[in-house]
Amino acid sequence: MSEVVAMAGQAYMRQLQAHPLRTKAITSGVLAGCSDAVAQKISGVSKLQLRRLLLILYGFAYAGPFGHFLHKLMDRVFKGKKGKETTAKKVLVEQLTASPWNNMMFMMYYGLVVEGRPFGQVKSKVKKDYASVQLTAWKFWPVVSWINYEYMPL
Repeated sequence: MSEVVAMAGQAYMRQLQAHPLRTKAITSGVLAGCSDAVAQKISGVSKLQLRRLLLILYGFAYAGPFGHFLHKLMDRVFKGKKGKETTAKKVLVEQLTASPWNNMMFMMYYGLVVEGRPFGQVKSKVKKDYASVQLTAWKFWPVVSWINYEYMPL
């Protein structure tokens, strides 16, 4: 079994090297769809709601490519710089720019596309909940970003 996992990991890394944008987009879409399917089951949904699986599209068309280009930009901005101070700067830049933007985009996409709500309702909900969502994100995602910048190969 471990040999199969190792071979799959190697194949994934080859695809990541050969086709980074495509691989990240597909990975993001698959992870978004799987995580939403699991969330539906945990929350007691008896039958998967296919409309919610539109999160696959969000991951594939937006989140994967956005992350790809964000990290390329960070590499360009911080070219040749390494160490904990550089990692801290990358996390700070990401959390003050990409994080607020991504949370806004996700809330809009989820409300309009996944839930099928009218724009006015979505706008009101975002206005009401955005600050809370962003503050919660800042409690969790900086740690994930630190680990990502410090230990994950690009």
